[in-house]
Amino acid sequence: MSFKFENLIIWQLAMDYGENINNLSEKFPKKELYNLSSQVLRAVDSIALNISEGSIGQSDPEFRKFVGYWIRSLAEVVTGLYKAKRRGYISEEEFREQYDFAFNLMNMMVKFKEKIN
Repeated sequence: MSFKFENLIIWQLAMDYGENINNLSEKFPKKELYNLSSQVLRAVDSIALNISEGSIGQSDPEFRKFVGYWIRSLAEVVTGLYKAKRRGYISEEEFREQYDFAFNLMNMMVKFKEKIN
């Protein structure tokens, strides 16, 4: 038995992405603990959290609202990655790997949103 959101590929990928970003954020300096680290981790976790919340017992308009939250949260994570790269906390390779993951996930989310509209 499972919840229906557990079968969504975007939820599964969002869960993976959350762990990737969590591991990457451990490279950030302590001074970012309550700033960039916290912000990026909340944003990345909210992607999977909003997918699950939006998929349970919501009407179509309500569910579409949650899809917008996923997309906004992912965009916030990408901006955090740019900041981390510019501040020298992550390498270009680490940035590119996580950016590409986010780009593919974003495309899946947008297609999902188009499908339910």
